[in-house]
Amino acid sequence: MSQVPAAVARSLSGAVPRPYWLDQPDAPDALPALAGAITADLAVVGGGFSGLWTALLARERDPSLDVVVLETRTAGWAASGRNGGFCAASLTHGLGNGLARFPSEMARLDRMGAENLREIAETIAKHRIDCDFSPAGELNVATAPWQLADLHEEAEAARALGHDVRVLDADAVRRELDSPTFLGGVWESGTLALVEPGRLAWGLRRACLEAGVRIYERTPVRSVTSVTSVTPVTSVTSVTSVTSVTGVGAGVNLATPYGRVRAGKVALATGAYRPLLRRIRNYIVPVYDYALMTEPLPEAQLASIGWRNRQGAADHGNQFHYFRLTRDNRILWGGYDAVYFNGGRIHDEQAQRPETFARLAAHFFRAFPQLEGVSFTHAWGGVLDTCSRFCAFFGTAYGGRLAYAAGYTGLGVGASRFGAQVMLDLLSGADTDRTRLAMVRSKPVPFPPEPVRSAVIQLTRSSLARADRNNGRRDLWLRTLDRLGLGFDS
Repeated sequence: MSQVPAAVARSLSGAVPRPYWLDQPDAPDALPALAGAITADLAVVGGGFSGLWTALLARERDPSLDVVVLETRTAGWAASGRNGGFCAASLTHGLGNGLARFPSEMARLDRMGAENLREIAETIAKHRIDCDFSPAGELNVATAPWQLADLHEEAEAARALGHDVRVLDADAVRRELDSPTFLGGVWESGTLALVEPGRLAWGLRRACLEAGVRIYERTPVRSVTSVTSVTPVTSVTSVTSVTSVTGVGAGVNLATPYGRVRAGKVALATGAYRPLLRRIRNYIVPVYDYALMTEPLPEAQLASIGWRNRQGAADHGNQFHYFRLTRDNRILWGGYDAVYFNGGRIHDEQAQRPETFARLAAHFFRAFPQLEGVSFTHAWGGVLDTCSRFCAFFGTAYGGRLAYAAGYTGLGVGASRFGAQVMLDLLSGADTDRTRLAMVRSKPVPFPPEPVRSAVIQLTRSSLARADRNNGRRDLWLRTLDRLGLGFDS
């Protein structure tokens, strides 16, 4: 954007450059880093949702298991703590994406996703995690006429799976959430809960600690190597970990700046950051997502837009916005610009992108002109991992002693728990309903090497933006991707 309108500039002038969810006065203090050499039955690399769920579920499956979590900074600091807090039942980044890629097992994936969401709610209640879990459902809205047909088609597919779906015309959708840009919508109940992601991560961290998991923060893992035998090493905190690992014929060694871990099994849950396992690197790319948070809305302003049912919401463009209310009546407004920095660069300064924040703010006031004058208190961005099929993929290495999950593409708040279950199944060698899924047994199409990778991604981004401007018409490049089964559509 060349010239930022004065009203937009004013709305952003006081926004702090931190994720709202993590900028809380009761954020937990960091735990000590690992110092010295220890052993464990299971070492989990990464303290986001994937890693924390893996550690907690491992202890629930076998309370005798010695589990260690190693986190580069603090639990939940990365994508797990800075997303929109949309905890979806979908394991496939939406029903449309799942039907396109796994049509024969979509009904089974849908049932597993619903069960996973129910069990997340049960865990939150069991461990008294104060994350404002709210099963409010999802409101998908059309902001251009061409989007209506897609929404109606997805509604029919959802009904066929037994979902509770209401198709709304322009008047009905504006009674739910009043914007002059909304032309229709679909309200689906039971498939989405809203959470405060930072507090969910902190609550899972506490639950892990209470379950006996050892967590070392500010402990980046520098390398992963195989060891043919695990020799007794004096544990820093626990003698039982030595007893449980000694006798394992082979294991995995994890090197950190001030110590190391020898583990019988490893779960790798590092998201978009450079994978420790080389074989994953061609499958994922880091994409930056950005969001704004408003000040709390007074009752009169909140009444001007309605939103009495407080659904999570998104529009249906290729470049789409997601938006929701918080418990104190702020509006989170994010999405649209999904930015890939050429070469796959990941740098902290890329989390601040003023041109994107200005664009998002302008779009916000276009959607809700009745909120003119509202200020944003927080503006942030961060990297997430995506793959060519937009939903998680899985695998093992080191003779089955290491398992990994990656590629959630922004809907990992809920699906990461399912991914944790898959990793534990793979590490156990069990034949389960999860490990028999084509979704688990297959891999996405790998990305080409650089610089071709950057050229392909930037061409795709520009084509998607052009499709939004041209009534959804997909150009030759997007149609080619469709024919190849890559289906870049969001």
